[in-house]
Amino acid sequence: MFSPATRKPYLPSRTEGNLRHQSPSTPLPSIHNRSITGTPAPWTSSRLSVLARIPTVKKAEKGGDSDQIQPVYVGEFPQNVRNAQATLLQKNLSEDTVLAGGMDKGSSTVWMICGTELFIWSYLSGSVSKQCVVLEVPSSVIGSKDLYQKLLHSHNWIVCIVRWDNASSAKSELAPEKCSSLGIILCNRITQAIAYWPDIFTKSGTDPVVSLPTQFNQNVLISDDGKASEWNPEQIHIGNDYVSEDYRFNSMIAASVHGNHHECIAIACQSIGALWLFQFTPTEIHRRRICEDISAGASTSHSQSSKGYARALIWQSKHALSEKSGGHFLLLTNREIQSWSVMLAPIIDVAKLWAREIVGNDGDLGIKKDLAGQKSIWLLDMQIDEREKELSILVATLCKDRASSSSYTQYSLLTMQYKSNQLLSSSSEHSGLNSERFLEKKAPLHIIIPKGRVEDEAFLFSMRLRVGGKPSGSAIVLSGDGTATVTHYWRGSTRLYQFDLPWDAGKVLDASIIPSAEDSEEGAWVVLTEKAGVWAVPEKAVLLGGVEPPERSLSRKGSSKEGVAEEGKRSQTFGDNIVPRRASSEAWTTRDRQRPVLTGIAQGTVLDEEAEALLGRLFHDFVLSGEVESAFEKLKIKGAFEKEGETNVFVRMSKSIVDTLAKHWTTTRGADFLSSAVVSSLLLDKHQKHQKYLQFLALSKCHGELSLKQRRSLLIIMEHGEKLSGMIQLRKLQNMLTQQRSNLVASPPSTLQPQTAGSLWYLILLVGEKARRNTVLLMDRDNAEVFYSKISDMEDLFNCLYHHLQDIIDGEQPFLVQMQQAFELSNACVTVIQTAIRFRDEHKNWYPSPEGLTPWNSHLLVRSGLWSIASFVMVLLKEAGSIDVSVKSELGSQLEGLTDVLLEAYTSSITAKIERGEEYKGLLEEYTKRRDELLGALYDFAKRVVEEKYQESSKGVDDLELKESIFREITSPILLLAKRHEGYQTLWHICYDLSDTGLLRNLMHDSIGPHGGFSYFVFRQLIKSRQYAKLLRLGEEFQDQLASFLKERKDLLWLHEMFLNQFSAASETLHELALFVSDGSPLISEEDFDLARAKRLTSLAERRRLLNLSKIAAVAGKDVGFEMKIGRIDADLQILRLQEEIALHLFSNAEEQEINKPLPPGELIELCLKGGRDLSLKAFEVFAWTSSSFRSSNRSLLEECWRNAADQDDWLALSQASIAEGWSDEVVLGSLRGTVLFNASDQCYGPEAEVYEGSFEEILPLQKDHVRAPSLKDANSSVEQILMQHKDFPEAGKLMLTAIMMDKEGTNALAEDAAMAS
Repeated sequence: MFSPATRKPYLPSRTEGNLRHQSPSTPLPSIHNRSITGTPAPWTSSRLSVLARIPTVKKAEKGGDSDQIQPVYVGEFPQNVRNAQATLLQKNLSEDTVLAGGMDKGSSTVWMICGTELFIWSYLSGSVSKQCVVLEVPSSVIGSKDLYQKLLHSHNWIVCIVRWDNASSAKSELAPEKCSSLGIILCNRITQAIAYWPDIFTKSGTDPVVSLPTQFNQNVLISDDGKASEWNPEQIHIGNDYVSEDYRFNSMIAASVHGNHHECIAIACQSIGALWLFQFTPTEIHRRRICEDISAGASTSHSQSSKGYARALIWQSKHALSEKSGGHFLLLTNREIQSWSVMLAPIIDVAKLWAREIVGNDGDLGIKKDLAGQKSIWLLDMQIDEREKELSILVATLCKDRASSSSYTQYSLLTMQYKSNQLLSSSSEHSGLNSERFLEKKAPLHIIIPKGRVEDEAFLFSMRLRVGGKPSGSAIVLSGDGTATVTHYWRGSTRLYQFDLPWDAGKVLDASIIPSAEDSEEGAWVVLTEKAGVWAVPEKAVLLGGVEPPERSLSRKGSSKEGVAEEGKRSQTFGDNIVPRRASSEAWTTRDRQRPVLTGIAQGTVLDEEAEALLGRLFHDFVLSGEVESAFEKLKIKGAFEKEGETNVFVRMSKSIVDTLAKHWTTTRGADFLSSAVVSSLLLDKHQKHQKYLQFLALSKCHGELSLKQRRSLLIIMEHGEKLSGMIQLRKLQNMLTQQRSNLVASPPSTLQPQTAGSLWYLILLVGEKARRNTVLLMDRDNAEVFYSKISDMEDLFNCLYHHLQDIIDGEQPFLVQMQQAFELSNACVTVIQTAIRFRDEHKNWYPSPEGLTPWNSHLLVRSGLWSIASFVMVLLKEAGSIDVSVKSELGSQLEGLTDVLLEAYTSSITAKIERGEEYKGLLEEYTKRRDELLGALYDFAKRVVEEKYQESSKGVDDLELKESIFREITSPILLLAKRHEGYQTLWHICYDLSDTGLLRNLMHDSIGPHGGFSYFVFRQLIKSRQYAKLLRLGEEFQDQLASFLKERKDLLWLHEMFLNQFSAASETLHELALFVSDGSPLISEEDFDLARAKRLTSLAERRRLLNLSKIAAVAGKDVGFEMKIGRIDADLQILRLQEEIALHLFSNAEEQEINKPLPPGELIELCLKGGRDLSLKAFEVFAWTSSSFRSSNRSLLEECWRNAADQDDWLALSQASIAEGWSDEVVLGSLRGTVLFNASDQCYGPEAEVYEGSFEEILPLQKDHVRAPSLKDANSSVEQILMQHKDFPEAGKLMLTAIMMDKEGTNALAEDAAMAS
């Protein structure tokens, strides 16, 4: 898309001949120095930094982001590749003939063919020379000598890499040794000869299996109709074109078969539309044509020829094929996308599912309607994204300008997406369905180049597409002449960035994506060059260094005049103040010091950069002179105090201090780096500079302003100091471990690497690798160098530990080795955090107010890492068994340290959440659970150590004092930990095992925390173990605590109150307990539930006993009004007695349990009303022992009781008998005494009536004349009026009234009244 780099006018002109001898791209031993222009030859040193590859320009001249818009060097070619290149160049072979290469995204490997050798290595490895695998290409695959140069052409090879280990572990994803098992398929596009290496990392797997179409050494070739024809070498290669182009393989894809060792399949397509299936085993290769014409049944009425009909193949899923579900692949033709299924069982079957037309104009199905004036359309390549949801298709269109009648080529990207995941269905029933159900256009065509040069088909078909890199949504287009262009739609327009190293870097062979350390993120673009190794394109290079699409082609062809004109056009577009950057090598020279593109960037960002630059100058002046004159005012004017957090300029300056990279570190590698004093020296320099920076903040009054207004920013600055101090101590620890290992082996330093590769060193490499992948500007640095430089990202150490601990410590290693590795890691974690805490304590006056702020060591990433190593250590200690006690003790001490820092992290995080008003209960629950688990593991381990040490010390003689002494010594730190973090369970176990009540009481006094503290825990434990006597004895010392604790335990509270001589309170408690009715909460908690005791407490007899105890306690207390209390207790006793009598009359034994609880008086009365004559009087008794308020509120129920009492006797028969038989008054009165009405009246209104609190007369008088209150003068205002409504009252009313009045008025008075009436 861009013109190539033009030579500077001041450079001496060179002929093509002397270029070959003078260019540093020639890897000859005699070439040591760099040429005047071009990319520095990376092979002149082991690994140079980015700055060494880019001409030196002052930072002020380049602009703030100039470093980030340049490609970043990632890795060098292995030395054996360089040697092979040099050998071929000495033979004067054409570069297009001898060099071919590519990159595999899944395995992060690079392959390169030099002559007859195939080289494979990981571009992420720091030592590619040791990891490079060299495979000899079989001569039968290459062909006879007269075809040697023709068949070795770089465009004639396809290499498929099959990864056997698909586990996403640290060793396979982040470690330099990325893959432990790879299979290689090498295919010659023209001859269709194939070589297969089952596993290049094993001896047996490096012997290839070869498959030829037929007897290739007899110059016979299988034609498309299956007949053998004579092979004519002259038909293979003529100039730059191929006579047999229609039969070549355009694309090949391979996938492993899950469960089958080193077995895979491959699908290949020919230009003529044939599909081939290859089956690979460690011993043979089977090939067969599965489809002769993929266009069968489809319309072929289009303007294009059949050349390049089958264009590209891709797997729909990156996972291995399984025999059960098989797999799917997509085929791109010159008109459509086809979906094919692969079923492995019972036999391999490949079937076409559906086709989706792309080159069409029928509605939404085609793209012709989006293209104006098109003459021809080419679908060039297709890729699927990481989520396997979207397809990207590279489209080229030959168009004609109607105004000028000139032709041009337009390049576009078409993005399609799946509908409802239906494409994932493995059913072949979809083969006849309309493909519109499965795919749809996500957006209209995205034009990359609106008007480009007309290219021939050979150039168009050489283009390849890659998707998935950063920035998100970007794609890279590779052309056959060696250019790589990144396209990205950003802020409403397309931006293009061409990777264009100077001429001595050679062509771009392939591009891929650096695997991101985070699964949810894309990786940066990485490209493979022909001569200069592997380079990465930073995200900002695309965002800031990209330009608008020029009206030029994708190839390197073009004139410098066109480039100058285009540059001028872009300059006018962006305005006078901002000059866009050309994405070519010219922008790297000192003669082109233009600022990067800042279009669209907020003005605030520019002001921040100005403020940061001012801060840098002021701090620099302070370091030199010690003066801070007017620094605060100048910075405030520039807005340095306006932003909070990571974006604050003071924070950014602090981060730049602690994250500085040293240029000279790259000369040390491996063991040399471990022992290098340069690392420690630079860390100390950073520490001193950061301390100087803090002094500058204090003297300039910026510290006070930050402390008041940007507390979070100041905390981050101070945390940089914490992390730097922790890193210094970590470096010392690593040096100590290295020295210890070097003392254990008598070997020269050159052989030290195997012994120094401990778990801490491996963790350092993993963290450094993650940082390198997330920041491509660091890709040319060593992993350990990056780790010791990126101080501000200390959390990544713990994050990596959380995700990859099982890979750092291999579970298959000897148990003792695992313990040593775990010790290293835990010691490192504890050292870092404890050092940070010491720094915090030493500089506490520098810190802002902590309310609502969460320190870095309390973040989730840190807590997760600490928990992962702590839980692993717990498992090791549990399984330690017969390991030496000293080794176990050391690891146990590390677990103590881990427990301390982890629990402190939790408490700080919880406190901050509470202060910010955020939800914290979930975190508190997690903290409690992990605290108990950690302290429990520590205590269990301590008991085992105590037993082992006691056995060693006692020598077979029982000595309890010795055992107790050992126990106290070993459990002392655990006791302190548990006390500080409220580990009450552990405190209880220690005191219980020691039988030390004095220690228990002291801890109860000291640990008065929330929810009752340790005292409540002890109370619960004693109740759980039913040690009530001990509980009450503790109550003497902890009176208030136990009384508060037992508020919900009335069955024990009264004992405590009795013990404290609080008799009146005990009487109230007993009274409440006796009448307690469960509302769903058991009287006794479930944890100490005793069925027999529960039954005893809830029986009516037990309740009466409690009421009697309550009565005795009330008498003993003799408080004011205790007589009233006694009266109420007596009344409740009477009600319980009545309930028991009613229950015995009504219920059987099976229902006895139902009436053990006290029933409300109302329910008892209802039962009496239903119980007939025998219980009718009991209802009045219940009323008598209730309160006056109850009688008043239940007056209607009392009236019902009188009606029920009247119904119990036959008043009409009684009246008739008295008249017929002429009963005397004495006989009448005698008969009335047996009626229920008489007895009820006697109980309620008689002279000996016992009524609690008031009388019945106040509620319901006997006679209506006695009604006093006007409100009661109604139909039911008295017993008399109630009886007057009875059905027998007209005939026997006199008897009924006599029955209720005779006991109240007396028998004599009634006789006199009767005589007078007669």
